[in-house]
Amino acid sequence: MRQFSFTPGEFTGRLDERMEFIKAGAGTALAYAIFFSGGNIFQSDFFRNLLIAMFTAGLAVVIHEYAHRLLARSYGADAYFKANDGMLVMSILIAFASFFVAAPGAVYPRGFLSQQRIGMVALAGPASNFLLAGIFMAIFIVLSITQTPVPIFWRILIIMAYDINAWLGLFNLIPIAPFDGEKIWRWNRVVFGITVALGVLLVFVLPRMLGLP
Repeated sequence: MRQFSFTPGEFTGRLDERMEFIKAGAGTALAYAIFFSGGNIFQSDFFRNLLIAMFTAGLAVVIHEYAHRLLARSYGADAYFKANDGMLVMSILIAFASFFVAAPGAVYPRGFLSQQRIGMVALAGPASNFLLAGIFMAIFIVLSITQTPVPIFWRILIIMAYDINAWLGLFNLIPIAPFDGEKIWRWNRVVFGITVALGVLLVFVLPRMLGLP
């Protein structure tokens, strides 16, 4: 069994996780809106881009981290999410240079977990993003088959939500710490390979097959 522990001094008093998740989601959404707007926050459709980013990039990172936390707690670990304020500010600043980096924070578990459970907790994040990507892909396919007229706002939101979740899931499978892929690789390389293959399918193959912009 392996023991997780919080970094000394990481938490003082009771952590307000709701605020931590809000900071992570809002910071990531702002960074992506700036990136999507080419760094021009004064353009007329920036507010629209920010609103879309909240329900795509912001929601994607929150659900990713919450999935880690939820599974870790189901295994009996004392797990909490803490936003990385410094990296969130950095991601916002970098976005002005037309470069997007999602570094919202991390889940810190404390308790005794087997190597398998450590891997499963790590897998929960990318898996949640792939599930969301699949849902938005299904919506896109249904709307395309039925030729349902979709306002541009919702069309951009659906496509962006798919794209961000697919990319976020695959990006986190890099088999180097602190990425989720490192823990999955150490636990089960077959599971790692299957998960990476699914990510590649979602990011590179399906969009071309289905004509996703």
